[in-house]
Amino acid sequence: MSELSPHIPDIDLITFYSEKGTSVFSKISPWTKAFMLVLIILFISIVKSLILIMCLYLVVLALYGLSGLPIKKLFQWYAMPVTFVLSLLLIVIWNEPGVPIFSLGVPQFSLTLTDNGLLLLLTLIFKSLTSVTYSLFFLMTTRYDHFSAMIYRVFPAPIDQIFLMSYRFIFMTLKMIESMIKALRSRGGGLLKSARRQGKMFAEVFALTMIRSYDRAERVNKAMEARGFNGKYVAATRIPPIGQVEYLTMLVAAGMMIYLVWLAKLPF
Repeated sequence: MSELSPHIPDIDLITFYSEKGTSVFSKISPWTKAFMLVLIILFISIVKSLILIMCLYLVVLALYGLSGLPIKKLFQWYAMPVTFVLSLLLIVIWNEPGVPIFSLGVPQFSLTLTDNGLLLLLTLIFKSLTSVTYSLFFLMTTRYDHFSAMIYRVFPAPIDQIFLMSYRFIFMTLKMIESMIKALRSRGGGLLKSARRQGKMFAEVFALTMIRSYDRAERVNKAMEARGFNGKYVAATRIPPIGQVEYLTMLVAAGMMIYLVWLAKLPF
């Protein structure tokens, strides 16, 4: 499937790398990578040091690059998390206590950007980039059948079924959106142009997507029932076990995280 936008993660490309990857990271147990993801989320949630967050980001980026994954695509996909962070923080970073960098003032109202406000912005941006980069690394080095088996074993019913089914419907929905956008462009329209001048057509595209998605979902459900589906999707794939080296790596990573969290709280 062609991309709707270079800044939207291409699910087909992610799936291609996850299924066809041959790097050493693709052979590591998914449980190990999931454990490391939990450690990273805990670390970036607790630590406020920009230096430590940037170091972790560089390590994760190096893992992504060593896996043979597309670096250029990754930086294009960064547009979404960075835009999301900026949309939230451009409101709250002003008037933070600290050394003023510059100010914007009108009568009876002023906005001041301080060094602490800028530090807050950079810290949260690198936190989001770290989590996004490792999440993509995890998805693009883990086969779908292994990932689905993990979901089936970790989450209780019916949450596991929702996860397992929703992934498949994402492909169908994106395919329908792509077809309708191509039809819109072939008639001289465009998303930005339609949003500005042809709002009715723009709304109809998304309304038609929802209607067709429900219709397609119903047909897929009937087809599955005709093949014996009883309402429960069983993922019985054997997940590669955790090796001894991986146990040691997880132990070292957990120890380093505890040490760095303690180090970050020291008064210097």
